Amino acid sequence: MSGSLHDVKNSVWMKTVMISVGLLFAGIAAYAVLAQGIGTVKHHEWEDAHDVLEEIEADWNTANESGLTFDNDAFDAAWEKAHHDDVDAHLSYLTWSTAGKTIMVMFIVYAAFYGVAGFFNSIQPDGDDDEHHHGDDHEEHHGSASPILMAGGILLFMMGFPGFVVTCKSWLGLDYDPDMSGFMLSAIGMIITIMGIGNWWNEDLKGFPEQIATSKPFEGQDIRKAGMWIFLISETMVFASFFSSYLRMRTGWCTQWAVNDGKCDAVDTLTASDYLRPGGAELGGAGNGDFWTLLPGGINTFALIISSYTIVLALKVAKDVDWEPSKNALMARLFPTRQKAVRNYLLITVALGSLFIVLKLIEWSHLIAEGFTIDSQAGSIFFVATGAHGLHVFIGLLIMLFMIFKADTVGYDEENGQGIEYFGLYWHFVDLAWVAIFPAFYLY
Repeated sequence: MSGSLHDVKNSVWMKTVMISVGLLFAGIAAYAVLAQGIGTVKHHEWEDAHDVLEEIEADWNTANESGLTFDNDAFDAAWEKAHHDDVDAHLSYLTWSTAGKTIMVMFIVYAAFYGVAGFFNSIQPDGDDDEHHHGDDHEEHHGSASPILMAGGILLFMMGFPGFVVTCKSWLGLDYDPDMSGFMLSAIGMIITIMGIGNWWNEDLKGFPEQIATSKPFEGQDIRKAGMWIFLISETMVFASFFSSYLRMRTGWCTQWAVNDGKCDAVDTLTASDYLRPGGAELGGAGNGDFWTLLPGGINTFALIISSYTIVLALKVAKDVDWEPSKNALMARLFPTRQKAVRNYLLITVALGSLFIVLKLIEWSHLIAEGFTIDSQAGSIFFVATGAHGLHVFIGLLIMLFMIFKADTVGYDEENGQGIEYFGLYWHFVDLAWVAIFPAFYLY
């Protein structure tokens, strides 16, 4: 918990309810503009391009069946151009449609976390001010019901998860019969989980004395810091299993790299990099990646690196007792006070992390449209590894939602800034994991 104590009235949490409404409207607006607006235009362009391709193929079939002579080279050139235009139009449509849908879903989740957690805390009776005594900075914590609530909620969510997935597929127009009982069970579990998280947020916002480890090898260290390092060690093992699986399977595949090294004769496996990187192996018409198909992964790399820098800046400002606004007019408007500077650096971090998720799903939609799916061995390890990393990014974004709220209310300073420090350890780990994933899965 926080290293400082605050008297926070539960009415403060109503602010999160208002924020959740704003996020909901912003998500719907993004969906309307990107998916329904631009996406609809792009869909019509895709239909037109596909009609041209079908016309060329129909003309060829007619000429071939009638025994007429025609210029094969001219037809091949026309078909290649029409096919290329059709693929480009399809991918352009997927870009805008996926972006709009992803932003809407993300903002709905953000709104749910703010709304449910905020409303749950706002209706709780205010605690006695005397409870927040300012004694020793390191005292015994009296326990929390939050882990029990979250564990119970996750249990219910997973019990109903199959029905949740089937119902969502049905709503998306796929040929599935909805399972409302499973969906409702998962929805109830999700709400209970968010209530548990909200209770944890409330406890952290009001603050508890920092606990100190009493056992070796962490004796004298803050328990949260020691716990975070142990957690990151376990996370290292998770991602190490992804990399070891990929390397083990990759040694048995005949990829373009293996052909170039003389280790095998013909390409028999296409990896994600073959679809993404320029000059990828060609097999069955695939592997025609260029700079623009690789661009989302490159942008994501820089987005995470910069976000690691902004989280460090947030911590630096929080612990800088002599902080003063910049003399630059623009920077002074963006970061006018110490409290708003911390909040805005966290907002920038959330924006960069959200950009990562949006571009990741756009990239996935392109790969799936081009035939690289989770059904293949190469696809399964790619989507599982990058999906697990994306999940870690998204969980970090949800944590930062609270950190932004805390920065905007009680604020971060030299006494409780270690909360940003400990989260920063997690965020840097996520960044470093991607720095390893990008060259391994995208370039090699």
